[in-house]
Amino acid sequence: MTAHLRARLAPLPVAVALLASAPAWAGMQERVLQVPVTATSPQGKQVKGQIAVTVYSDPANPVPAPVLVLNHGRSPQAEGRKELHRARFAKQARYFVSRGFLVAVPTRLGYGPTFESDAEDSGPCKAKRFAPAMNAAASQINAVLAAVRSKRSDALPDRAVIVGQSFGGAASVAAAAQKPEGVQAVISFAGGAGGNPRTHTGKPCDPEQMAKTFQHYGSQSQLPMLWIYAGNDQYFGADWPVKWHAAFERGGGRAQFTQLPAFGNDGHELFRAGIRQWEPLVSQFLDEVGFPLPLAVRIEPAVVPAALPASSPASAQSSEEAAR
Repeated sequence: MTAHLRARLAPLPVAVALLASAPAWAGMQERVLQVPVTATSPQGKQVKGQIAVTVYSDPANPVPAPVLVLNHGRSPQAEGRKELHRARFAKQARYFVSRGFLVAVPTRLGYGPTFESDAEDSGPCKAKRFAPAMNAAASQINAVLAAVRSKRSDALPDRAVIVGQSFGGAASVAAAAQKPEGVQAVISFAGGAGGNPRTHTGKPCDPEQMAKTFQHYGSQSQLPMLWIYAGNDQYFGADWPVKWHAAFERGGGRAQFTQLPAFGNDGHELFRAGIRQWEPLVSQFLDEVGFPLPLAVRIEPAVVPAALPASSPASAQSSEEAAR
């Protein structure tokens, strides 16, 4: 373990740790916004559609608030993508809302209701096209950010963070490379592509191409980033994330890298099930990049989301996404 990693894992002061583990504010509301998006698939096809964006807010937060776009991953199995009716990440969103953010969780083209309009298929394992697939996701992420800012009066036009898990983490890095206005930082959890624990555990497809893709993105954006992985990631293994980060920095990118110890049976589940493990790291990073805790943090009972419109579909969880 490097000195840098040990420093990142050092215990926080008690007061800070208590704040970081505080329950989310009890007034958190959940709404659904429909956003039209267009993306070009790796096969060169222009794909259009309306996607559902779950938006979380707390009326008690200072407004207008910074926007945080939170992005789901991509299941290697078609059934997993089809069953993701609407991405929510409710538990994770509660943490970010408690930090003062307006949180937007898009369900991108090719998932759930738009399953037939897949813009992110990078191809078979031996013929991957990672960059076009991630760019397709990135264009949707940045369109969602613009839409939230234009349709929500409580959204700041010039303060935002992009966060993603797995393919959504790599797509968040790609979104930064497109230079969206008013984005200050990116957080990537288990970011990458090409993994499939059912067929090649810990050995992603064409990882060298993924490294070159990250190197290119590093040359396009110098936004501060935080990359978090676990040592027993069943999609990408322990070594390739380290090499991907090194390639990103060779390209000129700026990313703090942390590989946490093994988490459960699959470290790829860290973002979904390991909030206590990553919360202190993320809180420290947000402090560093100018998003401190709101001045008043109220310790209250568990959040009860506001009622949703009857037409809003219920969320579903696949083994990869767990986006609820």
